[in-house]
Amino acid sequence: MLPDGTIKASHLWKRFRADRRFSQLRYEMKHLQARLRGASDGDWRWALKDVDLEVSPGEAIGFLGSNGSGKSTLLKVLCRVMQPHSGSLEVAGRVGALIEVVAGIHPDLSGRENAFLYGTLLGLSRQDIAKRFDDIVEFSEVGSAIDRQVKFYSSGMKMRLGFSVAAFLEPDVLLVDEVLAVGDAAFQQKCLERMRTVLHDGTTLVFVSHDLAAMEATCTRAIWLREGVVELEGPIRPLLGAYRRSIEETAGTNFHENERAHVHEIKTAGPDGGSARTNELLNITLRLEVQEAEAQSAVYFGLSEGAATPIFVLRHEINLGVGETTITCTTPQLPLPHGRYYLWMSVTDKNNEDLIPWHPATPVDVTGNFLDPAPQAVVRLSPVYVTAQWTETDGT
Repeated sequence: MLPDGTIKASHLWKRFRADRRFSQLRYEMKHLQARLRGASDGDWRWALKDVDLEVSPGEAIGFLGSNGSGKSTLLKVLCRVMQPHSGSLEVAGRVGALIEVVAGIHPDLSGRENAFLYGTLLGLSRQDIAKRFDDIVEFSEVGSAIDRQVKFYSSGMKMRLGFSVAAFLEPDVLLVDEVLAVGDAAFQQKCLERMRTVLHDGTTLVFVSHDLAAMEATCTRAIWLREGVVELEGPIRPLLGAYRRSIEETAGTNFHENERAHVHEIKTAGPDGGSARTNELLNITLRLEVQEAEAQSAVYFGLSEGAATPIFVLRHEINLGVGETTITCTTPQLPLPHGRYYLWMSVTDKNNEDLIPWHPATPVDVTGNFLDPAPQAVVRLSPVYVTAQWTETDGT
């Protein structure tokens, strides 16, 4: 028998039919005729394909991938909202799930009734729920509205109540899907702090989010899904790095130049023309050609670890003459730790319209110091490396 909080899945497959365009009877007749003819049924779409998963008690694991990759489907299979087409699944202990903002919250019941109903479904007694009830109300910030029907709550109140009920009833496994995407900044931080608490208490956390910074802060391991298949699995930071590179490379291939301007070359170089290094000089050289003179233009450079979200941006105003212009930008100290980044760039005219749209232009590999780890559930928005000197003095 598996210890509470353990998740073990083997060869999970899940499929869905395409949306029906006609009545149920015609739909079923169509598929019956296909089977009688021995024809294959091509209306199935596989959402999960041969997925294996093993999570230990108290572990925090993240699922990431683009929309439609199978993340939410896998989460729903784990909490038994859906059954897999094939494969085996074991989830030991009580499971608390917040798969959507109002998942598990009945609109015709009050907040109080929803808390007791959800706790009962988790297998808790009314006495156990009552012990945690004041904490749920305080955390959710719904106040006197706790005895009001949930259908009269704002979307923010529903989300706060749903997360509070899921987290404070102390499940052995907590499944969270994009809950941080709809809360304000203060409540997002409260959610992260609560997730840190439940992890410290031994709860297993499965976290799905497009907020990669929050996932890195919370999880120690991640699984990258692509079209229902496990693309990669491993420690959180290297896996997020691979996922970000994939996003940026896709963005680069989708880039289309404006006919008013053309980039002939863009390159970066560290000290002595070598690779970039932490806290040392970085040169960026751009050869750009325009068809007509462009006065009061602006050149933007940014270094990014995530698509279109630069760690910092540099801007330079310039009058571009007809023909080719070489532009060099030098930063005396590059404040980035070891890793792969992408140089993004754009050029705009005096009306702030794109001559060259914002896009990833070239990868930049930085050697040097590694980033210091942050406390769990503390979100670091940018991987900036700061040099510091530490001293210690004893009390004698």
